[in-house]
Amino acid sequence: MSDSETRTGPVPALSRASTLALTGAGLALIAACYGLGRFAYGLFIPVFRDVFALDPAAAGLIASGSYAAYCVVILVATILTPRFGGRAVAVAAGAIATAGTLLIALAPNTAMLAAGVVLAGSSTGVASPPLAHAVARAVAEPVRNRTQTIINAGTGVGVAIAGPIALLTTAQWRLAWLTFAVLSALVTLWVTAAVPAERAGRARVAPGRTPVLFPSPLFPAGSGRLMTAAVLIGLASSATWTYGRDLLVTAGGMSAADSTLVWILLGACGVLGAAAGSLAGRLGMAGAWRIGVVVLAAGTALLAGFPGSLPIAAIAAGAFGAAYIALTGLLLIWGTEAYPRTPAAGVGLAFLLLAIGQAAGAPIVGAAVATGDPRVVFAVAALVALSGILIGPRRLRVDSKE
Repeated sequence: MSDSETRTGPVPALSRASTLALTGAGLALIAACYGLGRFAYGLFIPVFRDVFALDPAAAGLIASGSYAAYCVVILVATILTPRFGGRAVAVAAGAIATAGTLLIALAPNTAMLAAGVVLAGSSTGVASPPLAHAVARAVAEPVRNRTQTIINAGTGVGVAIAGPIALLTTAQWRLAWLTFAVLSALVTLWVTAAVPAERAGRARVAPGRTPVLFPSPLFPAGSGRLMTAAVLIGLASSATWTYGRDLLVTAGGMSAADSTLVWILLGACGVLGAAAGSLAGRLGMAGAWRIGVVVLAAGTALLAGFPGSLPIAAIAAGAFGAAYIALTGLLLIWGTEAYPRTPAAGVGLAFLLLAIGQAAGAPIVGAAVATGDPRVVFAVAALVALSGILIGPRRLRVDSKE
């Protein structure tokens, strides 16, 4: 008997229309939590450095705090999702993103700014497990992995939306974050309507069995590779997500408008990462993973080598965005396949280790940027990304129809 059956009985697959609604709402929630609540901070670091007198090390510590909060709340969300259902926890993620971005918009000092960044960033840890849970339980198997990776591509959509808003509100950054808060609130309402509800309080549990909150075994065969790969991608990506635009402005001498355009392209190309599920179906998980880490490393290296060239920086950022979203989509699939009875736990573990890598990387990168050439730091990040080619998924089931 499957885990979903022991908790609440067999769950019928959603209709095509309901699946599309869930996909759209899930993508929008990821866009709000990741693209606006978490990664938009890196877009505004040049402004925050001026307004709040932040040095690179302090900016890195604030980013690290956001990732650390993520690590805590994703554990909580992973435990609560099977108990309360995907809808309730997903709505909580939207509410947290709304509150965090609003706090940033109103921040009068550095302490309140940091609190807002940490709160908004923590929403990402709440969002991923319930969406993975809802898709794994309610979406028909032939389109399940594709749905997961499309929803995961919401990060790119959110980053692409944050860029133009930042560009249009250059001198009024508070208005930008207020806009983020309004968008997050609207997305939360959409999630309330589109994510399937579960009668968690009246769950039907088979006699002699209890609801599964933790996977058993906790670390099945192959999970060590999953965890190591996630940490490496987190470490490698922390440089670009936190200091990418700052590198273009400080080391490359790029204008605010041009550097923001590069950031928009990073997000827009990130949408291409939605193809990760289809790519894995054609090439296998291992082949898709190797392509992703090579492209991520190449994009990071190009940013390090040519931060002042708009065409090359645009190509590099686009490559990074597409590869990052694809790799996180593959981690998502990898986690659900490694933990088929508790998909929320598998996704939670993968994204927890990803965030741990980013939490460790952000302050290290910040300290290195403050004392040396940031281009060298990005070159090292590229090498870390490339090392991920040695630790990829082995044989995992991927639906060939995708």
